[in-house]
Amino acid sequence: MNAHVGSRVLPGRIDETLPFYPLRIAVLTVSDSRTEETDTSGGTLIERLTSAGHELAARAMVTDDVDAIRGQVQAWVADDGVDLILSTGGTGFSPRDVTPEAIKPLVRREMDGFSIVFHQASLGTVGVSTLQSRAFAGQIDDTFIFCVPGSTGACRDAWDHVLGLELDSRYRPCSLAGQIPRLRHVCA
Repeated sequence: MNAHVGSRVLPGRIDETLPFYPLRIAVLTVSDSRTEETDTSGGTLIERLTSAGHELAARAMVTDDVDAIRGQVQAWVADDGVDLILSTGGTGFSPRDVTPEAIKPLVRREMDGFSIVFHQASLGTVGVSTLQSRAFAGQIDDTFIFCVPGSTGACRDAWDHVLGLELDSRYRPCSLAGQIPRLRHVCA
């Protein structure tokens, strides 16, 4: 299986002969207006990750507030039951969008390529409106975090064209799963 970004096909494939190692993923929705019942973006990420065989480690919703966002992320980073965090919302340019301001100071290493590949995928679905997103990813201690826009379509793009492949331990030539501390010995 190859990854599709926009109209291009990228090299890479799922090697079905290798074992699949599920990741324990926490989903954070940043919104002043959504509830768990109306959170279609977080719901999309949860549906995608569980359908792929990963485990939902936790789910939370916080307002567009730097301290609230940081507090939840730091709690999950300290939790050995969370391998990775997916955050949706607060990455735009409205005055209340503060997810990058909350998270980036915690990040010890940024994953520049995620933003590039996400924007390439998003360009294929929303055109140049992708410029209005400050999607990013990085590593806080040993926990990876991916911050994507709050739209359901953006969450679909992020999972279907980027994360679904890169978080699958069978993806070759390499998968981010091998960088998760508890999997380093099995996903080398």
